Amino acid sequence: MIFYKTEEEIQKIRESAEILAKAHGEVARLIKPGIKTKDLDKVAEEFIADHGATGSFKGYNGFPATLCISVNEVVVHGFPSDYELKDGDIISVDCGVFYQGFHSDSAYTYPVGDTSPEILSLLKTTKESLYVGIEEAKFGNRIGDLAFAIQKYVEDRGYTVVRELVGHGLGRSLHEGPEVPNYGKRGRGPKLNEGLVIAIEPMINLGTRNIVQESDGWTIRTRDKKPSAHFEHTVAIFKDRTEILTSHKYIEEVVKF
Repeated sequence: MIFYKTEEEIQKIRESAEILAKAHGEVARLIKPGIKTKDLDKVAEEFIADHGATGSFKGYNGFPATLCISVNEVVVHGFPSDYELKDGDIISVDCGVFYQGFHSDSAYTYPVGDTSPEILSLLKTTKESLYVGIEEAKFGNRIGDLAFAIQKYVEDRGYTVVRELVGHGLGRSLHEGPEVPNYGKRGRGPKLNEGLVIAIEPMINLGTRNIVQESDGWTIRTRDKKPSAHFEHTVAIFKDRTEILTSHKYIEEVVKF
């Protein structure tokens, strides 16, 4: 179901999102060759707890961690582990925060050390496509308008859109209606009404769009094992504006590409 939020409820999501943004910033400072991905998860979990909140993901349908950590060809839902990041890797860090009864959700894909220009271009295009989608996420438009904009932007640059995985509404629940795909047709799908809060999250592949699920029941990777990138913001729709509730500002104080 789609649940429209009041201004008071959106304010609570803003507060959740600020904790989330700062947690991402703590993780960003540590991303470099040699660090174990499980150590990133520990830092995020402790930071969120220290700010009176909980991670949205840990325990969600049995997910074992605070962060979804997805390296290289893993699209989403990867587990933190003993894997040590290597020079040239990319790592998607997806995190949610539950605070005062409301969830926020955002993701960022990082280059690790000396990453190739080809892969940096994938990251740059995916990040840009997120903001292209947000630009179309206006009161009175439809989900298909932002989905089409993302798809066109990345496909015009030679990349492919994962279709089996989509963004979503969120609020009191981590996943609410509507689904927010990264492909589609203009004028289709639910209307963007005031009070709608959605997570927009392009998942874009360097190779084909085909994906497979690993035997753990969670980890999704590209079938051709080429890299995938993922960026996400939580946004709120108002009659006169669209507000990005989450932030990458603390990440981008330390990460440049």
